Amino acid sequence: EEPLTTSLSPLLPNPFLSAPLFFRVRLLLFSPISSGHRLSSVAEMAVSSTLCPKLSASAAGGFASSFQCRSDPSGNHHQTRPGGFSSSSSRVKSVGVHGSFLTGGGGAGYGMSSSLILKFPPNFVRQLSNKARRNCSNIGVAQIVAAKWSDNSSTGSAAAAANAAAAASPAVPAVEESVELIAGANGPVVDGLDRKGDVQDLTNNLTYGSFLSSDGSIAVHAGERLGRGIVTDAITTPVVNTSAYFFKKTAELIDFKEKRHVSFEYGRYGNPTTAVVEEKISALEGAESTLIMASGMCASTVLLMALVPAGGHLVTTTDCYRKTRIFIETMLPKMGITATVIDPADIESLKNALNEKNVSLFFTESPTNPFLRCVDIELVSKLCHEKGALVCIDGTFATPLNQKALALGADLILHSATKFIGGHNDVLAGCISGSLKLVSEIRNLHHVLGGALNPNAAYLIIRGMKTLHLRVQQQNSTGLRMAELLEAHPKISCVYYPGLKSHPEHDIAKKQMSGFGGVVSFEVDGDLETTIKFVDALRIPYIAPSFGGCESIVDQPAIMSYWDLPRAEREKYGIRDNLVRFSFGVEDFDDLKDDVLQALAAI
Repeated sequence: EEPLTTSLSPLLPNPFLSAPLFFRVRLLLFSPISSGHRLSSVAEMAVSSTLCPKLSASAAGGFASSFQCRSDPSGNHHQTRPGGFSSSSSRVKSVGVHGSFLTGGGGAGYGMSSSLILKFPPNFVRQLSNKARRNCSNIGVAQIVAAKWSDNSSTGSAAAAANAAAAASPAVPAVEESVELIAGANGPVVDGLDRKGDVQDLTNNLTYGSFLSSDGSIAVHAGERLGRGIVTDAITTPVVNTSAYFFKKTAELIDFKEKRHVSFEYGRYGNPTTAVVEEKISALEGAESTLIMASGMCASTVLLMALVPAGGHLVTTTDCYRKTRIFIETMLPKMGITATVIDPADIESLKNALNEKNVSLFFTESPTNPFLRCVDIELVSKLCHEKGALVCIDGTFATPLNQKALALGADLILHSATKFIGGHNDVLAGCISGSLKLVSEIRNLHHVLGGALNPNAAYLIIRGMKTLHLRVQQQNSTGLRMAELLEAHPKISCVYYPGLKSHPEHDIAKKQMSGFGGVVSFEVDGDLETTIKFVDALRIPYIAPSFGGCESIVDQPAIMSYWDLPRAEREKYGIRDNLVRFSFGVEDFDDLKDDVLQALAAI
């Protein structure tokens, strides 16, 4: 392999050139006809942002002399296109990129996939077997792997020694040994990169918003349509079942340890399938980064431990998931962490806590569980940021479709992905989205504590998210209509639903939510036994914990979540014996209405 000396400036967008990065580029050419075709050649280019401006097109050194497209088994030769890269003995005239071509010649410039160059998700390098690559038919892939390059040239001495040892070993044909890595793209080809160095701004082409106008489309395609870390022409994202990732040579391992090479290294630190989930959720939330974990409680507890220092103070709200409250009240004090608990609407108490305590974090649900109280996210974010406190919103009941907490000012948004995001009552997961800096802090602790999401579970989340907008639309509609029906029914004493005018935070909910969700809490006009009779008379919903799935679920919080406490203790949290939480699924509204009405008639 000869070093590339031709100018790469025309190929690289301005943001790419200006970043202090060392780019190791591997262009892999595949025959785009059948799975029996093999890798034609590999060209390696060491590209430094400090070198690109100095390189000249007149200094064309070129690629290895073997850089040619092979003929296919039928004897038909792949035709090359005018232009391309020159070499001492051959020209590369076509480079397949997911069935497209990098074309150039004269002043036409090169066509190039937008996210191929710029989109490098963290730890997005994947090792793929030769067998898997050969089975990828009809693919031409240009693979680019980017890693930070240390400004201190002496840091690479150990890697240089390992490289020297590797160079002394017998050479292995690239087609057999090269197990390449992808950070590439499946997106549309973007033309207009001028050979003379005038580069178009490709930023807009890297966003799903440039061609997807709705959250529904983003939920279907984000993390997949513009590229994922797995070389495949499959529409669905493959499940990568592996506990570890290998390094081809010791030099590559040293490069990884010295941050010049990117890898997951170990299954607890990441997986290509889970990375797709994270990117999909980030796109929906408008977040720089997302971390997916094994459950919603795993996400909550790791976040609290990562962001509240020992001896620190946090503020939370009275109405919340009981297990979260238990962790705050019993586990965090062991680390010297104290908490102020306020009513979700009590802004004055929040101000007092911020003024009197060294508050690190305001953590709350919105809407809350089970009374669906709503916090003014924009207002509390402003107040907390003025005092240097972070804001994390658990938006599980809202979903990323009904509420954009980050856009409203929150620093982090958390979901139990078990619920609406997964949506099929068949998987446990939790996620945190926000800035890369904050999510990285949480990720570091997560790597120590574990709680990694199984890639098979990640696949179920991906599958579930493709129908998220359809499910949530139906559940929003059913939830509101059922809340109105129940509020008007004589055997229901109270309904808790933010879409109702009677809800204490209805105006806040209207301001920050586009829909009010599929969960309705209400109190039956009767005692514990009367409420049990109503629940048992229902035919459609399952009596179970959880919510947000396709199937309707009903429970009495006094029994399901608080039965271990005496009635007087339950009522301190507002949990009365006649309280019902009803999660409406995607069943037909009329069927659900008829079922609820017949159950009420039975009491």
